Amino acid sequence: MHNQSENLYGKVALISGGAGAIGNATASKLAACGARVVIADLPGADGERIAFELRRQRLEVRACDLDLASEASVEAAIAFALRTYGRLDILDNNAAMKGLPDDRDVASMSADLWDNVMAVNARGTMLMCKHAVPAMIAAGGGSIINISSGTSLAGDVFQTAYAVSKGAINTLTRYVATQYGAQGVRCNALLVGSVLTPPMQRALPPPMRDVIEAHKLAGRLGQPQDIAEMVVFLASDRSAWITGQTWSVDGGFFAHSPTTPQFEALRA
Repeated sequence: MHNQSENLYGKVALISGGAGAIGNATASKLAACGARVVIADLPGADGERIAFELRRQRLEVRACDLDLASEASVEAAIAFALRTYGRLDILDNNAAMKGLPDDRDVASMSADLWDNVMAVNARGTMLMCKHAVPAMIAAGGGSIINISSGTSLAGDVFQTAYAVSKGAINTLTRYVATQYGAQGVRCNALLVGSVLTPPMQRALPPPMRDVIEAHKLAGRLGQPQDIAEMVVFLASDRSAWITGQTWSVDGGFFAHSPTTPQFEALRA
C-alpha cells in the first residue's frame, strides 16, 4: 500500500547507514511512498535482513555493503544502485561515526581518533556527493539530504570531533547546493537532535534523558520516524524550491533561551 501524499514513484533512493534505526525508518518510509530504495551499510550490519523484511511488505528495497572510509566502496555502492534500478534520484547521507567514548575535549584528543571521525563523516559524505551528483545529473536532477547534528550549533564538553565533522557537513551542503543547483541537484542538511535509537538508549541513562527532554519544546525526545518524515519531504518534489538549507529537526532544542527550563522550574 503506497502513500499518495508524498509521490516518489519512479525515483531511486540510496541510504547510507540504512541498517540503523533512523536509516531503517527512512528506508521504510521512502519505499512506502513509492521509491525504490538501496540500503547501504557496513559489512556485517543488518542491511540484507532489513531489506528482506521490507520486501515481504511488498516494498522495493535492496541492500549493499558500504564503508564510507573507502572511496572504492562508495563508488561500488553508487554503481550497485545504478545497476539495480537504472538511476539515482535521492541520496540520504545518514551514516556516521559517533558516540566514541574517547571523543572528549580538545586537550585529550587523539589525532588518530580525529582523523578517523573526519575520514568517515566529513570525507565520506563528500565522497558520497562526489559520486552521486553525476548520476543525479544524468537522471535530470536529484535531492541530497545530509544528516548533520545539533551538536554542530553550540559548544559542549564532549564529542568534539563528531560535532566538528558535522559542522563540515553543514558547509559542504551549501557548496554542493551552489555548485549543482543549475543542473537540478538540491542539497539540504538536517540538524538532528536526541533521537531515541538503541545506541542513544544505552548511552543516556534516564536522568540525562530528563535533562535533555526539559529543553525539548515538543516535550519529548525524537523518534526515528520524525527524521524519516523530513527526509521524505526533502526527497519529494514538494520541496522543489528548497536547497542549500540546514534544518533543525530537534523538537525545538535550540529555539529557546538556555535559561528557559530553569526559569520555568523556578516559576513552578
